[in-house]
Amino acid sequence: MMNSYDDALGIIFPNSYDSLVPQLVTERSMASIPFGARYRMIDFILSSMVNSDIDNIAIIVRQNYHSLMDHLGTGREWDLARKNGGLNIFPPYAEKTVKVYTGRVEALESILLFLRSQKEKYVVLTDANLAVNFDFREMIRRHTESGADITIAYQRTEIPEGLIRPNEIAQDLYYTLALDGTRVNKIYMNQTTPGIKNLAMNIYIVDRELLIDLINTAYVRGMSYFERDIIADRLDELNVQGYEYDGYVARITDMKSYFDENMKLLDDRNLDALFSGNTIYTKIRDDNPTRYIGNAVAKNVMVADGCVIEGTIENSILFRGVKIGKGAVVKNCVLMQDTVVGEKVMLDHVITDKNVTISAGKELVGTASFPVYAEKYRKI
Repeated sequence: MMNSYDDALGIIFPNSYDSLVPQLVTERSMASIPFGARYRMIDFILSSMVNSDIDNIAIIVRQNYHSLMDHLGTGREWDLARKNGGLNIFPPYAEKTVKVYTGRVEALESILLFLRSQKEKYVVLTDANLAVNFDFREMIRRHTESGADITIAYQRTEIPEGLIRPNEIAQDLYYTLALDGTRVNKIYMNQTTPGIKNLAMNIYIVDRELLIDLINTAYVRGMSYFERDIIADRLDELNVQGYEYDGYVARITDMKSYFDENMKLLDDRNLDALFSGNTIYTKIRDDNPTRYIGNAVAKNVMVADGCVIEGTIENSILFRGVKIGKGAVVKNCVLMQDTVVGEKVMLDHVITDKNVTISAGKELVGTASFPVYAEKYRKI
């Protein structure tokens, strides 16, 4: 007998919330932003699906997808290189119906032929701006037991500062839920009032046939947003249930949150909370173990393989292949893959993107509230 979680199709939207971190997504999507020394943001949702026996996963990309496709490849690292099911990536214009979309309605309408041809009963919809070790099996179990049409995962938390932009027209909406027991009776968009809220994680479970009907109707009416235009407008006729997730969540909402969420992993409690459950898989890069040479000093750091350390590193995250020169001092930094720090460089509260080179003797100092950022391939 097939379990309910074996009967689910996953759909990931990798470009949601790109607008919140424009510096990091000039050549990549939110889903392919590096995180936690060796991972990309999509690794967490993708691994969570695979660990929950969801092995038919579609990714609908909108723009800047080459980095993501290079990272995912055939899906082999996630055991998704399969003849049936596995990993299906839908870039714009790869097929006649797939285009650059605005909201989820247009994105899902572009793959309706794919959705109709699948056999799974349920569809799991999610973004990729969360680093989380999520048990979809439990959420699907609750969904089926409640008889819900749609189930929405949420977190009891304050709204992150990076989401609240009162002077701007938000390109990506966020949602908070009002509940009657476990049933959602109202959805608020871009709420700004302070205090603990039921903040949606943009993870949804819905019956596949129902989803196809909802998208068909919404698209012909010119609607764009799944949450605002479909769910919020039909709460009286649809049984929409809330599913509270109380595990560890790292949510990327701006550059400060990106820096902060990386730094939190230097606390063993947070590291264990995110990684002590099921395995988080990522693309393998065969490299040498990290080498600490001469008078190198390392205190409270997370360092990936392939690094060469000859200076001092403290309270920092170093991705693969980072090189720290003699006499250099690196504190409170996130240095992405293949960053080169020259001799006697001083870095404090700095984020470097991939392949940044900082020549000898330079000094870059930011603050906890405003870390300095060096873009990809920058030479300083």
